[in-house]
Amino acid sequence: MVPVVQLYARDVPDLVFPAGTDLLQILWCPLVHEDDQYAANPRLHWRNTAQTAADVADGQPPRPHTAEEDYLPRPCTVSPTPALEYPNWDLPDELSEQIGERFEALQEERGFDYFEVATTQQSKVGGYPSWTQQPDWPDCTGCRTRMEHLLSVTATEAGMGRWLPLDERNPHRDQSETPSWRAEADPAALDAFGHHMYLGGGGMYFFVCRNCPDTPYTHRYDR
Repeated sequence: MVPVVQLYARDVPDLVFPAGTDLLQILWCPLVHEDDQYAANPRLHWRNTAQTAADVADGQPPRPHTAEEDYLPRPCTVSPTPALEYPNWDLPDELSEQIGERFEALQEERGFDYFEVATTQQSKVGGYPSWTQQPDWPDCTGCRTRMEHLLSVTATEAGMGRWLPLDERNPHRDQSETPSWRAEADPAALDAFGHHMYLGGGGMYFFVCRNCPDTPYTHRYDR
């Protein structure tokens, strides 16, 4: 197993951690598993930092002898940036039809489609999955209710566009005169963006059930 995500409660104050935990970790086996997902096989762990080993080894993460390079992340850090999202392909058909004219006006005025910008395509906590295929929300096998989107590990980090964080934009361009959907990344920092994994068109989406006491989880791989 290789480490993919590690988040501390202090860094994501809006994320609800199960009682007694303050650390979220996701690891996965970096091989293609021939199941219904046909991708890496992940595991999600809620932990308490006070109870974890104090002598955890530093240095490079484990690199198995046999692995799919697309599922081996390079070491990187995250800089959480709050964002407000709206349903993408999850928008009810009836509502989509009611405000269809607004979508058309938006595209004509701004040059982009609502469905392209409603949700971020970066890795994120909370919000909505940025589905590239038909939405496939899982139901909890215990209580049979729809599970909550916990986080996404997406295929790429944006190098341009409205979801590009302000502190990563090109400092040589006048941001006050550049529309957000045309923003470009700082060329000097572009190569350092992201985990450098290829996860298809979407990524790996994780879901949890807050109704059940053990906070069960599952995932979906959006190719």
